[in-house]
Amino acid sequence: MTQRQRRVRDRTERGQRIVAAARELAEAEGWDAVTTRRLAGLIEYSQPVLYSHFPGGKDAIMTAAALEGFAELAAALAGARDGGLAGIAGAYIEYAEAKPALYDAMFTLASELRFARDDTPEVMKANFAELLAVIEPVAGEQDAGVLTEVFWSTLHGLVTLDRGRRLSPANRDERLALVVERFGARGD
Repeated sequence: MTQRQRRVRDRTERGQRIVAAARELAEAEGWDAVTTRRLAGLIEYSQPVLYSHFPGGKDAIMTAAALEGFAELAAALAGARDGGLAGIAGAYIEYAEAKPALYDAMFTLASELRFARDDTPEVMKANFAELLAVIEPVAGEQDAGVLTEVFWSTLHGLVTLDRGRRLSPANRDERLALVVERFGARGD
């Protein structure tokens, strides 16, 4: 390995450590607890090192974490695709519950990341494609893309309302089954 390759590898590893520390701290204490000063102390680098990797500071670190989250969610959805709508819906809800702070970075907190644009990162497009793959067969005469957006919005709404304790915990499974049934019936 050349010296240049080693520097690139070391820089990549430092960036990964920064993002991993941010994710861990966010899951433990929320994104408000994630500061460059705190991260620098956790990973034993100076703040200028963090800024050299992420010139946008915390926002850039949160964006990097969100992109990792999108990759993880796309893999979870792909792994659940054989279960159809129920499998995808369950995997989505499970992911959101397992990683609430990361889910917030991906879908709730202010971000420069945008869906449905030419410059949308491929990893984000992969998430939508996984949802679309189970909606297309049941879309019937409806636009599968629009129906996918509504299905996704419904899942996100369930996640958000459940987390905010706005819905009855006793009806959780029934609500999800109803969503799957209603969307699955679209092709009839």
